[in-house]
Amino acid sequence: MNGEIKFLSVSQINEYIKMMMDSNPILKSVWLRAEISNFTNHYRTGHFYFSLKDDGALIRAVMFKSYAQNVAFELRDGMKVLVHGRVSSFVRDGQYQIYVDEILPDGTGALYLAFEQLKKKLESEGLFAEEHKKRLPRVPNKIGIITSPTGAAIQDMINILGRRFPCADVYLYPAQVQGGDAAPQLAEGLKYFNRTKSVDVIIIGRGGGSAEDLWAFNDEKLAYAVYESEIPVISAVGHESDFTICDFVADRRAPTPSAAAELAVPNKDEIKASLDNVKNRMSNFLLGRVNSFRNNLRYLSESGVLSDPMYMVNDRRMELLHLSEKLDMVAEKKVEKSRSLLGESAAKLEALSPLAVVSRGYSVVTDVNGETLKNVEKVTVGEEIRIKMNGGSLDAVVNNIRKEKR
Repeated sequence: MNGEIKFLSVSQINEYIKMMMDSNPILKSVWLRAEISNFTNHYRTGHFYFSLKDDGALIRAVMFKSYAQNVAFELRDGMKVLVHGRVSSFVRDGQYQIYVDEILPDGTGALYLAFEQLKKKLESEGLFAEEHKKRLPRVPNKIGIITSPTGAAIQDMINILGRRFPCADVYLYPAQVQGGDAAPQLAEGLKYFNRTKSVDVIIIGRGGGSAEDLWAFNDEKLAYAVYESEIPVISAVGHESDFTICDFVADRRAPTPSAAAELAVPNKDEIKASLDNVKNRMSNFLLGRVNSFRNNLRYLSESGVLSDPMYMVNDRRMELLHLSEKLDMVAEKKVEKSRSLLGESAAKLEALSPLAVVSRGYSVVTDVNGETLKNVEKVTVGEEIRIKMNGGSLDAVVNNIRKEKR
């Protein structure tokens, strides 16, 4: 044997094949349309194991738990599906398989795939965020509806709005609800109501139909128009099981157009019942107040001041008499006190009065002017003097002055 032969292990071959497959850009991201067979749900690990086949071939597939838990429908043998993943080989077994990260039912085909892709994009941009959604007005006066003027949906909504809240005005913006021109017309209706500020809430929608019929409500530009609306928007597209992009962006989603009409306006019967309740509570409150005032009035009318005209006068008269007696007592005490003080003062004056001295046999000598002459130094010979004594006074002339030695 010429030269040395280099032998490879099976593992090396399998690893090389795996490396070649993993480096192939086509096999890194592929979409397959196929039928499921040999499906196994590995409940202990949460992984899905199955095969994908068409009329001429079969490929093994695995979907790990991290992706499998996001599948929103039940997988089963014979189901037509759209599968996305990467194709690689398993070194140990030397077999290649597809590692699935996304799986969709093939019933809606490309439309469903486009729907999911647009939904993910808009959701990542925040168009579905709850904090952006506006509250519906409790009692709207004007309702705007964007739908086909010839469909059954508009008749249902008008009938329900008229029955629940007939005082609200309804404005219809006619638009196609399916076909190539539908989405632009629907978006223009939203812009019209926002531009004119003519309504308080907007209902946009249509009756049920196939995925193709409802596709206009999955339009990206329409989604932005709903998101940018300053007026609250209720989306009512199809039946309860139908979901569109418009439903996710709108401020409220109604399962049907009829349900949207019920969401948009209050029930007049409920409002009437609420008002009747308020009226009854107010009536009871006012009746209680009236009865209270009536009792007070009866009490006052039966009081003496109103039953006897002299009641007040007699009360004041008794009060006046009491004050008069009190004043007399105070005055009498004042007079008695003053009389006592006067007696004491009179006694003191009496004790100091020269008349008291005179009454005891003494005399008081004054000059003709009445000034008391207290000693002989103030008297001259020949001076006229007056001598006051008990019973009268004497006028005299000084003939001689005799001074006493001390």
